[in-house]
Amino acid sequence: MNWIDKLERRCGGRGIPYLINGLMLGQLAAGLIILLFSWQFSYQIDLSRAYLAVGQVWRLVTFLFQPIWLGSALGVLNLVFYFWVGNALTRVWGDFRMTLYIALGMLGAWISCFLTGYASCEPIFMSLLLAYAWLWPNQTVLLMGIIPFKIKYLGWYEMAWWAVSFFRGGFPTKVCLVLGLAGFWAFYGREVFDWCVDTVKSWKRRRDWENRNR
Repeated sequence: MNWIDKLERRCGGRGIPYLINGLMLGQLAAGLIILLFSWQFSYQIDLSRAYLAVGQVWRLVTFLFQPIWLGSALGVLNLVFYFWVGNALTRVWGDFRMTLYIALGMLGAWISCFLTGYASCEPIFMSLLLAYAWLWPNQTVLLMGIIPFKIKYLGWYEMAWWAVSFFRGGFPTKVCLVLGLAGFWAFYGREVFDWCVDTVKSWKRRRDWENRNR
């Protein structure tokens, strides 16, 4: 993360305070508008290359407010969970790094939109949960305030959902899912790669030892 450290030293005071709070409030407001007034509002704020081409540049930002909590089994609780995760990461990273993390995800979504004509904000918010699970895998949380479980299991579930969506989706979906995690790749991609390499090496050593001692 040397380049992030250097960038923070030069531009550390330019982070957006309460960024996660603003995003979650925007998600809530957009969802209520869709539920109470017009379901077509979702199409007026999504990220589409065709509409960007005719000057609707606000979509470069408003796509972040597409309500990911609508249609979820937990509904608003899902939104509250992302609020909690995002603010916990902000307390550790600071405003600048959180702003950079979201900005990288936005950049990935813009590139995806340019390449395929479409992009979603969902991978960006999913990347927040993955970052939290990577930092504190053994932290115990209460599902719906009742069922205790470790956050790493939720992280594995999200990765499984990501993999299923990637392999079942078309080319636009694949590009969106990969580039939407740009913040996570930039912050923790090297660590994840090293962990995967060490895990494979450990498995091979264990298998070789078992084969020699049969």
